[in-house]
Amino acid sequence: MDVGSNLTSRVASAPGKVLMTGGYLILERPNPGIVLSTNARFYAIIKPLYDQIKPDSWAWAWTDVKLTSPQLSRETSYKVSLKNLTLQCVSSRQDFVSSHFHELRNPFVEQVIQYAVAAAHATFDKDKKDALNKLLLQGLDITILGCNDFYSYRKWIEARGLPLTPEALATLPPFTSITFNAEEANGQNCKPEVAKTGLGSSAAMTTAVVAALLHYLGVVNLSSLSNDEGSRDLDVVHIIAQSAHCIAQGKVGSGFDVSSAVYGSHRYVRFSPEVLSSAQDVVKGVPLHEVIAGILKAKWDHERTKFSLPPLMSLLLGEPGSGGSSTPSMVGAVKKWQKSDPQKSQETWRKLSQANSTLETQLNLLSKLADEHWDSYKCVIDYCSKQRPDKWLERATDPSQASVIKALLEARNAMLEIRSHMRQMGEAAGVPIEPESQSRLLDATMDMEGVLSAGVPGAGGFDAIFAVTLGDSGHNVTQAWSSLDVLAMLVREDPRGVSLESGDPRTNEIASAISAVHIQ
Repeated sequence: MDVGSNLTSRVASAPGKVLMTGGYLILERPNPGIVLSTNARFYAIIKPLYDQIKPDSWAWAWTDVKLTSPQLSRETSYKVSLKNLTLQCVSSRQDFVSSHFHELRNPFVEQVIQYAVAAAHATFDKDKKDALNKLLLQGLDITILGCNDFYSYRKWIEARGLPLTPEALATLPPFTSITFNAEEANGQNCKPEVAKTGLGSSAAMTTAVVAALLHYLGVVNLSSLSNDEGSRDLDVVHIIAQSAHCIAQGKVGSGFDVSSAVYGSHRYVRFSPEVLSSAQDVVKGVPLHEVIAGILKAKWDHERTKFSLPPLMSLLLGEPGSGGSSTPSMVGAVKKWQKSDPQKSQETWRKLSQANSTLETQLNLLSKLADEHWDSYKCVIDYCSKQRPDKWLERATDPSQASVIKALLEARNAMLEIRSHMRQMGEAAGVPIEPESQSRLLDATMDMEGVLSAGVPGAGGFDAIFAVTLGDSGHNVTQAWSSLDVLAMLVREDPRGVSLESGDPRTNEIASAISAVHIQ
């Protein structure tokens, strides 16, 4: 794509995630995890800030950037140095009162802007750099939008006396404001409590902005990727998004959330943290574009294998409303336990890893059985979706059906083992990975008709529960959850990763497969 041909807006989106297996283990190579991407997406809209370049603009040393987050009623203005690519915040405003200026900043997007422009400088020749500067002098107008699913509206539903159902959630307009609880009873404005649902909002947001910016600047061409997972352009998006996300959060995490935001659902093994060691060289005075060039050329050794749920299975997510958990503090406690009791922790991890592997194997087998014996597979799923698990074996009337049921039951048992080992790890480390309140919910859920598995996603805690359901049983599960004071979310698995959209999601039909170029 030619630099300077991007004078209309560009829109990219990236999905949120659910880590189904691999909690804690995924932090260390070579332990894999299964991460599912979802239909909850972040959108980034990039367009020029100014219609034309002023005649004297070539003398300017800075370009203007405006970042708008409509759902937070927030607008921030920056200047980017065209010489050293650094970013300076010049103003930030929000419709409610905040006593802390830094709270209005978005460190993830700030890193993305610098890293994306640096990536252009690192990869362009002189002619392209001249065109890039010309494009940048028109300024960057960036708008960020996140699907409602990333945020908790449970309090909003309860305050209006609505039932805890997905239908109540569906009454919310798309991209609803998340400052609705900024006003206290006494009429005083305060910083709003933005409760999240654990879908990886920062990773999805970071990836969407990286993809939109790199495409807008001509570093990558997302419109021609089609289904080519091995595309170098998609890998560039991944590397820049991982780098910016790690620097913004101040640590090098496993990266599964960014990886799923870029590539969609898959089996993931993390990259070696050393690959980002050069990112700190900026502090030592190394020019940013040189640092980014080094990161782009580095040996990224993460692994990903295609994975999605077998046919006729659905992912459900529920919000118990028990209060959130702090993933970093829970991870810290588990690491402390590993050091204090290496023998027991290694044994627990070995058993947990084996159970994770068994679940993955059985789910892949079910996909294979569906492909090879569709009629038998569908017949079994239809039957089991209407029965509690202790009745499933009664359907094994021929060998192919028996194979499907055997795989279903082994997958189910593997999930029970995973939960058991996660509980043991939490008890030993002194953190609520599967707290008792969640255990009761999960036991009740796994005893329902048509439920294959249920668990706490990712690092666990009180944030959410998930279930994998068979056939049409999901509706009954969401109703049962409502009676158990659990709000079933509208989130479902969607295996696609980052996508180039045809226009502003506020005016387009987001769900239309025709209106977007999907990249898997």
